[in-house]
Amino acid sequence: MSPSSDKRVLSGWRARLHEIIYETDTAAGRLFDASLIAAIVVSVVLVMLDSVSWINESYGSAIYAAEWFFTGIFTVEYVLRLVCVARPVKYASSVFGVIDLMAIIPSYLDLLVPGGRYLSVVRVLRVLRIFRTFKLFEYMTEGMYIVQAISASRKKISVFLIAVLTLVVILGSLMYLIEGGENGFTSIPKSVYWAIVTMTTVGYGDIAPKSTLGMGLASIVMILGYAILAVPTGIVTVEMVHASASRKSSQACPSCCAEGHDIDAVHCKFCGSRLN
Repeated sequence: MSPSSDKRVLSGWRARLHEIIYETDTAAGRLFDASLIAAIVVSVVLVMLDSVSWINESYGSAIYAAEWFFTGIFTVEYVLRLVCVARPVKYASSVFGVIDLMAIIPSYLDLLVPGGRYLSVVRVLRVLRIFRTFKLFEYMTEGMYIVQAISASRKKISVFLIAVLTLVVILGSLMYLIEGGENGFTSIPKSVYWAIVTMTTVGYGDIAPKSTLGMGLASIVMILGYAILAVPTGIVTVEMVHASASRKSSQACPSCCAEGHDIDAVHCKFCGSRLN
């Protein structure tokens, strides 16, 4: 799709609607997002209050009606978000698109499964839009750097987790042989559980070695735990440095709703449409 054809697709009221719903550079856009965030917060608070027994008994009907009122608002908003983009499937499959859909499904699910509306608390995820509304792009950008760093280091972390899993199985098996069932280590799985709890420095204390050799092994596991916890931190930190090396714009494409464009970008690098 060429930029000119994309311009024709989003002409007139659809272009104006896109500017209000997706952009925060205008007063109307900021007012829309601020009102939306306020509605999200109120709806989540109502769902939480409805789970309190005495509030449910006294105001259950009013809260139920209010929940459906907000569900109606969010449903209309979701439809409008699909209407005012050239590629609605792109938006529907995006992170925010999935979150927006999850925000309205629980209420309709409650018609089939009693209590399903309590899942509406996932609407609180939509409050993330506050970063766009109030120009807190720096915070949102830093958050994206963390996501990118974790995604880039997933293979390294996966290998690391496999190594740790192998280690706790070996240590748990050794502790099972050393302590035995009389000291609470009745099986290898239970001993592996002890190794995981000890290595992560949680230390519930429900199982503890009694012999000198067992205490020595426990000490080694504790020291290993502190050393091991530093490894994934270092891996992610290195990837965060790489991710922050290139700054990105917060501009959303009017056609596919994609973000992450360069600061000086004129066209969307994903679909080629012209940016606002």
